[in-house]
Amino acid sequence: MGRADDADGADVVVLDYGSGNLRSAVRALEATGARVELSADPERARTAAGLVVPGVGAFAACMAGLRAVSGDAVVRERATSGRPTLGICVGAQVLFASGVEHGERTDGVGLWPGEVEQLRTRRLPHMGWNEVRPDPGSVLFEGLDGSRFYFVHSYGVHAVEALRERGARVTTVQHEDDVFVAGVEDGAVSAVQFHPEKSGAAGARLLSSWVAALPSGGSQV
Repeated sequence: MGRADDADGADVVVLDYGSGNLRSAVRALEATGARVELSADPERARTAAGLVVPGVGAFAACMAGLRAVSGDAVVRERATSGRPTLGICVGAQVLFASGVEHGERTDGVGLWPGEVEQLRTRRLPHMGWNEVRPDPGSVLFEGLDGSRFYFVHSYGVHAVEALRERGARVTTVQHEDDVFVAGVEDGAVSAVQFHPEKSGAAGARLLSSWVAALPSGGSQV
């Protein structure tokens, strides 16, 4: 999918690293008015005004795909330089220190403390619509406190306080008796465990808020 360089709106790249069907994310972002490109090119991912890292499936497989296109290095560079990045579902999970699935630990991108682990509930996966609770001052979730988003996952992150201690704003969700991370806002990097592209009006509003905060007028250098 090519860019429309003369179009209005922020320049967004959805990183294509072999993780699932990405077209729904592209369409949802296009609906915000952004110029959206699906690309595996590290240079395009590095210079876009906004980068979206989607992800479905196993943590280890997503990390392998991300490394194959130098996506892990690109995400770390963007975090350091202050270029906005949004991780979605497993694309959010890989931003943490590590993930453990079936007893096997895999290093993540390492932007944030915390380990992705199986949820502490009897009923898995956590699938369907659930309310979220953002920290005060959230930009991504402004006006969305208590809104319902669509989740489908069996693993998550419980390091809520560790994230807050480093200054991140955290949005939480509860499934049965387990409370875990549903969203993180930390400088230029944001992440959500749920699928905003499948979350109706609330998801559309969240993506619009993220896109609205991006620099417009083309790629950054």
